[in-house]
Parts: sequence; C-alpha cells; structure tokens
Amino acid sequence: MMRNVHLVPEDEDDIYSGYNDYNPQFDEDIDNDEGFQQAVKTSHGRRPPPTASVKPVLGAGPRPLGTAAQRMKTGMVSSMGRPTTGAQEGVARPMTAVRAAGYSSAPRGMQFDPLNQAKGPAPPLEAKAEDSPEEKVKQLEKKVMELVEESCMANSRAEFSLALEKAKEAGRQERQLVRQREQLASGEQINLDLTYSVLFNLANQYAANEMYNEALNTYTVIVKNKMFSNAGRLRVNMGNIYFKQRNYAKAIKFYRMALDQVPTAHKEMRARIMQNIALVFIRMGQYSDAVTTLEHVMNEKPDFKSGFNLILCYFALGDREKMKKTFQRLLNCALNIDDEDKYLPHPDDKHYNMILEVIRNDTLRQMEREKKTYAEKCIMAAAKVIAPAIESSFAAGYDWCVDHVKHSLVCELAQELEMNKAMTHLRKKNLEEAVETLKSFEKKDSKVASTAATNLSFLYFLENEIGQADKYAEVAMTADRYNPSALVNKGNCVFMQGEHERAREFYQEALRNDSTCTEALYNLGLTYKKIGRLEDSLDCFLKLHAILRNSAQVIYQIADLYDLLEDTAQATEWFMQLIGVVPTDAFVLARLGEIYDNEGDKTQAFQYHYESFRYFPSNIEIIEWLGAYYIDSQFCEKAIHYFERAAVIQPSQVKWQLMVASCHRRSGNYQQALETYKEIHSKFPENVECLRFLVRLCNDLGLKEAQDYATKLKKAEKARELREQQDGSHRGDRASSGSRRGSGRGIREHSAGSDRASSADSGRGGSGGSRGGSARAGSASRGGSARSGSGRMRLPDSNEPYEATRREVDASYVDPLGAAAERPKTAARQRGQQPEDEFGDEELGDDLLPD
Repeated sequence: MMRNVHLVPEDEDDIYSGYNDYNPQFDEDIDNDEGFQQAVKTSHGRRPPPTASVKPVLGAGPRPLGTAAQRMKTGMVSSMGRPTTGAQEGVARPMTAVRAAGYSSAPRGMQFDPLNQAKGPAPPLEAKAEDSPEEKVKQLEKKVMELVEESCMANSRAEFSLALEKAKEAGRQERQLVRQREQLASGEQINLDLTYSVLFNLANQYAANEMYNEALNTYTVIVKNKMFSNAGRLRVNMGNIYFKQRNYAKAIKFYRMALDQVPTAHKEMRARIMQNIALVFIRMGQYSDAVTTLEHVMNEKPDFKSGFNLILCYFALGDREKMKKTFQRLLNCALNIDDEDKYLPHPDDKHYNMILEVIRNDTLRQMEREKKTYAEKCIMAAAKVIAPAIESSFAAGYDWCVDHVKHSLVCELAQELEMNKAMTHLRKKNLEEAVETLKSFEKKDSKVASTAATNLSFLYFLENEIGQADKYAEVAMTADRYNPSALVNKGNCVFMQGEHERAREFYQEALRNDSTCTEALYNLGLTYKKIGRLEDSLDCFLKLHAILRNSAQVIYQIADLYDLLEDTAQATEWFMQLIGVVPTDAFVLARLGEIYDNEGDKTQAFQYHYESFRYFPSNIEIIEWLGAYYIDSQFCEKAIHYFERAAVIQPSQVKWQLMVASCHRRSGNYQQALETYKEIHSKFPENVECLRFLVRLCNDLGLKEAQDYATKLKKAEKARELREQQDGSHRGDRASSGSRRGSGRGIREHSAGSDRASSADSGRGGSGGSRGGSARAGSASRGGSARSGSGRMRLPDSNEPYEATRREVDASYVDPLGAAAERPKTAARQRGQQPEDEFGDEELGDDLLPD
C-alpha cells in the first residue's frame, strides 16, 4: 500500500490542490496494517521508526517514508518534502488544513508544547484610559469615601481636630464630584448616600469640636432635604446640641419632632427619645412632667436608667409610697443577658471548654458585665437615696430595702447594702451601730465575713484598741487569707506593738497577693524607714510615686529620706515638687527654709520662712526664726513685731516680752526698753533676768531706782537658790542660762535627726488601710529639728524662764540674742564674789554709758 506514496513536487504552485480527491486504496485493509495501528496507539501519534535506514531520493519509485531528521539532512523544505498519504503517481498529495496534536515541522529535540505554553503568559489586558471622565468620577468617589472613613477613625481616637479637617476635605471633594457629574449630564447618577454620609459625618465632627452652630446648620441642611429618607430622626442630635447649650425649650421641641418621625413599631428608639425629654424636664425642675414621661417609658419598655430617674423625681417630690413602688419595679427590670451557667467549665466536654476559653472574656461577655454592673449601681444608688426618706430613720429604710432586695433577681446585693448601712453609720459618727452591723456578718460567707472583719479591725485600730484590732484582723485573714486589706491591718497591729520585722512580712505578703495595694507599699516603706533601711524605704516610695503621681504624703517621704541620706540637692528638688502639689502647706515651706538655712543661704531661707508665716502666723518656731533673722541683720525694729505676736500667743512666757525689751534696747530706744522691763517686772516680780536688765538700764541712765532693783535682784537670787537646792535632785545638771536649750522651740542636737523623723513616722506607720497621715503632719515632725551652723539663738526653756543653777549665782547681764556688736561689754563679777561687792561701792563711769 505504501508503494504509491509520493512527495509533493517542488514545482507545485498550489500546495492544497487535490485536497478533496479521495484514493480508494486507503480503504483497503487498514485494520490489518500494523504500522498504522501502531501509530494510532502511540502517545504522540507517530509511527515507529523504520527498521532500515534508507536515504530518501527525489524522484519517483517505491521507497520507505522518510523521517523529519532525514528531511533535515537533505535540506528539504517541509512544505515540499512531506510525504503524500498514498496517492498514485502523478496525483497530487491532498493536504489537510489542521495538523494533528503533537506533529510539528520543527527539528527533533524541540520541547513538546501542544498548548503553546512556552511562549509565556498572555499579554495584559489593555488598560482603560485614566483620563476618561467616567474613570475620574469613580476615583473621586473612592477618595471621598476614604476621607470619611479616616475622619471617623480619627474621631474614635479622640483626635477631633484631625477628624474635622478630614470631614471638611471630604465635603469639598464631594462637591467637586457633584459638579463633574453635572458636567457629564449624568445628574440622575448622583450618589445620595455618599452625600448624606459626608454631611452627617461633618455635622458630627462639628459637634465633637463643640462648634455647635456649624453643627446645627449642617444638620438643618440634611433635615430639609426631602431626598434623604429618615433624615428627620437627626433632630434628636439637634436636640442634644440644644441640651448642651442649656436651651432646654428648643431641646424638647426637637426631641418631640424627632419622636413624631419614629414609627410606633420602633419602641426602643421611642423610649430613648422620651428618656431625653424626661431628662430635660428634670433639668428644668419640672418633676411632674418628667414623672409623666418616665412612667410611660416604664410601662412601654422598663429599664434601670428610667427607673432610677423616676425614683429621683419622686424623691424630689417627697412621695414615699411612689418611691417604694418604683424601687420594687426597678428590682423587677430584666437584665436581658444570658445565664451565667454557660460560662462554667464542663469537666467532661473538652471541646466546650476550648470554646469557653474564647468566650470567657470576649466583647459580648464584657458588654454583659457592664450591663450588670450598671444595674447594680442603679439599685445601690436608689437604695441610698430613698433609705432615709421612706422611713422614720435611715436604718429602718435600709432594712426595708434589704428585705426587698433579698426577694428579687439581684439578691446578692443584699449583703452589700448592709455593708453600706454600716458605712453610713460611720459617716454619721454612730460608731456603736456600725460595729454592731459589721459584727452581724461574722456568720456569713467567707468573702463578706472577711470584708466586715477588715472594717472592724480598722475601726478598733482608729480607737487605739490594738488588741481588738489584732483579733478581727486575724478573723479576716482566717476567712480570706488573700485579702490584702486584712494583711495590712494585721501588719499595722504588730507595727504598733513594736514588731517591725513581722509587720514587714505582712506588708510583703499583701503586696504578693495584690501588687496594686498602695497601703501595703506605703507602710512597707515606713517600716524600712523605722528599722533604718533607708535605701529600701526610698525604693518603696519611688515605686509608689510611679502609681500615685500627685500624692503629697509620698513626695514628702521621698524628700525626707533624701534629707536623711544627706542628699541635699535631691531633698530640695523633691520638696519643691511637694510645694507644687500643696503650695499652702506652712510646714513644708518651713522645712525647705530649714534646708536652705543649713546650707547657709539666708535669703532663700528667709523667703520660705516668711511664706510659711503668711500661711500659718501662729507658728512660734517660725516667728522666733524671723525675729532672730532680723536681729542678725541689724533690723531690731522689725523683729519687735514678731516677738510681740509671740507674746500675744504665749502671754505666760516671759521670754517673748524680754525679747521685745531687748530689741528696744539694741535699737537705742532705752526709755521704751525701761518701760517694757518695768511692765514685765510688774507681771513677773521674781524674774531674775528682768531685774538684771532693770539694774543695768537704771545704772546706765543714772536713775535712782537702780539701788532698789539691785536689792530686789539679791532677794530674788537668794530665793531662787534656795528653791533650786530643794528641787535640785529632780532637775539635774543644766547648762548656764546663756547656753540652755529651749524646749518650746524644740531644738535638739543634730545627731538626733534620724530619731526625730522615725518617731514621727511611727505614728503614721499604723494608718493602714486608709493612710490618714498627711504631709502636714509629717513636716511638723521635722519643724523643730536642729539647725547646725545657722547662727540661730537658742532660748531658755519656756517652763522655767531664765533661772540660774545652784552652782552659779551670776548677776551679770547675758543677752539671749547675744551681745551687741557696737556696745562695750561690762565687767561681770567672778564666781564666789559676794553680790554686795558688785553693787555696793561701784561707781558708774562714762564707759558704761551707751555710745
């Protein structure tokens, strides 16, 4: 059959000629042709290679069919060199228009690619022209929506200025979009939803930035546009703006207009609008109208907010029965939250427990907690309000409320109400009733019993009954070992008993249970300070300062610790911060003045002492410092004012009057000084110092009374010597009158500074759960500290003014403020010399007269 296969002649012009010719030889024995059947069965549709290599020769004659590779060797053109399919000699080869899959005229070895995948991906689609008007409109619309979203997100982050700018930009872009649509004559395609969104967002941003007039204008544009459906409801927002502007009449008008726009089927929205109307009536004092509106809301859709407001209206109207009925209706309001049991774990259902871990604190669960907390808050507040009004006493009113709460859906609030009853007794100073109420919780469940015992412990602690306080602290710890307040109270009790290490352990345990317990951290710092661990104490107070940034007590303790650590720069800086928190605290100002005084900065010391005097002019220590400052500055006339004020405050203390007389004398006003000394002598006739001054002045002025006063001085000294001999065993050894310390001023040696501060802190360390001490109390403890090197005069004891010891009888004058620099000193008699030797034959010379 294959003998008559001929190649297409090269001189053939039409290669498709003879396409429709049919050779009947193809029908002969095709089924038995092994070569053809093998070619059909192969994957590529090719026949197997020939068994013998026969080189094709141009021309006629029988020969095997050549392969593609052989055709390449001969350089034959594929279109001319393809073998015919069995045509007779002289008959043109029929050509087909479609090649079989896999057949190719390419050389052998090329990749098989019937789907033309080797040519790479298809070319991209032709992009539309960006400058087309339709495309520009779409892009602009997309940009407007992006600006609206950005404005809303900025508002959610409380960036109101940025939100307003974005909203304005969206409005400008939206107007440009409308103009472009009008130019395209496609007005019917205007996006009304986009316009509404832009205007509504702009009005909201105006309201958020308190630009109420602009917001009202924007809302008016929306409301008056009939093309916006349901826009009338925005009158609620307009009513809210008028409410903020206190224009209550217009607020009610717009609320009612909005209410008319809402269908009756929307009960919840109508109820909220009516709540707003009732609130406006309450602000206007029209409680009867508010009651009518709230009663309608409670009948249609009762809720806790409306019920609580209705109770307040009845309380304002004084209707007891209505208050009781409304409170009962408030207790019956439904929370509309799922059962709490669904959040309980199931031991046998692992899949449910996995789901429970996800929903235990999800957004829905948080919302349910907020609703429940708000409901409990309304009920508790309503009970506090009506309890004193519905019965003859608030205790009976609380009992009525507790009874009804126990039989309601929120029965767990009954115990909390009883606890509030005890707290109310405390506010009314009814300590016994409060204790009895708290003791009634001893047999309740552990949590409530622990809370009650904690309060009892603190009450007894305030009453300084440390034993009872310790007992109930133990009860509270037994009921709930993880109660930090109970541990703090226990630590306070052992602190007051002097067991500072045990107190430290309790405070640390309280902090382990609750790291935010500021009372435990504060008292732990005081305990470290008491036992001398100043660095640890400073760490505690610095941590506490990070929590309580503006706590005056904490800042004072930090400043005081830096002062004890002799870090004057840090102490000064922290005291300056404390003055920023409590600028009128006289004791803090005095303490800062003391630091500057110790540093030798008299100007700053005077400034802060004077500020302290302005806020607390009765502080003897500050008065004395200011008087001494003016004397050191040679302004004795100004010091007189302060010592006269001290004499008014302490009229029984002779030293202040002596200081006034001394100032007159040092300023050269001897006559006034003499009159002052005489007045002092009339009030204190046995005062030895006054008699000495009188003798000296009379001698200086040449007065005849000098001898009389000298005689009185001798008698007074003898009487005092006898009195001292009798009381010598009780008084001990004292320094001379010129170097005695004044306890009224509280001056001590500088080495006792740390003991001074820690003793004050021990009184504050037991404040426990409420930390009642203040920076004022703390600063007062340091107000009388010693000032080494300050040059301040030390005055005698206020209780025993200017008395000489039994070992020395000295009639010479010793000025408590020091000798004047201008005057020559007078001779003083020696120890053992008789008094009459000094005053008997002595002549007054010119050197004794004032300069």
